[in-house]
Amino acid sequence: MKSSDERRERPRGRSSDDKRAQIWACLQDVMDPELDESVTELNFVTKAAVDSRDHVHIEFRLPTYWCAANFSFLMADDMRRAVSALDWVKGVSVVLGEHMYADKINAGLAQGRSFQETFGAEADGSLDDLRQTFLVKAFQRRQVALLSHLAALGKSPAQIVSWTLTELGSLPLDDAGEKLIQRYLERRSVVGPASGDGPAFVDANGARLTAEGLAGYVSSLRRVGINAEFNGALCRGLLAARFDLDTPFVPKSKMMPASSGT
Repeated sequence: MKSSDERRERPRGRSSDDKRAQIWACLQDVMDPELDESVTELNFVTKAAVDSRDHVHIEFRLPTYWCAANFSFLMADDMRRAVSALDWVKGVSVVLGEHMYADKINAGLAQGRSFQETFGAEADGSLDDLRQTFLVKAFQRRQVALLSHLAALGKSPAQIVSWTLTELGSLPLDDAGEKLIQRYLERRSVVGPASGDGPAFVDANGARLTAEGLAGYVSSLRRVGINAEFNGALCRGLLAARFDLDTPFVPKSKMMPASSGT
């Protein structure tokens, strides 16, 4: 199985098409923090362009006008970080459209400010703390999906909790199982060291799971997944109802001002 770094290698072509492909591949790895789904698959990103100076311009929108400011800023910041990691990129601008805090968020992003600097006394907690909270939730969702798959294959609780990360990565599974392992391993380091001889399955505090407690643990985590699936379906429905997804999006800041009547 390929490592996370190998899977995320980008081609180094320098044609316009290659650059755009690299940008979209980076954005594919940016997740909605609450839903743990790609911002591109959710149809949030409406534009990703690169100019002759290798500056990238990204535009995105969200399902509702009032999506939380910290979620919105977090996604924009994650997009900027992901694309900035490409070695040829000289600058990245990210613009949020059709949102109650769009002007403030876009100004903060353009000036390279943090969420706290942008919102001042209005900022509710640290963006890094929020990011960590949702990374843990993503870890739990991916973990319960994998544990359920392994149980369905007849793997016993004693087997499952005994595996190391190396043993988990070398299991001979079908494509669906391998994808679940891949996604889980991408988030395993969120809750503790992820060395090859470390335990494959731990809880959010990094403690190894036990065979006798596994069934109850899985049952409690399934509630996290059910809530997230409901929220994901709701977001897709709201986005489709709010926007014509077949028509290119034009943020308000890019629109021509309406002519005044006489």
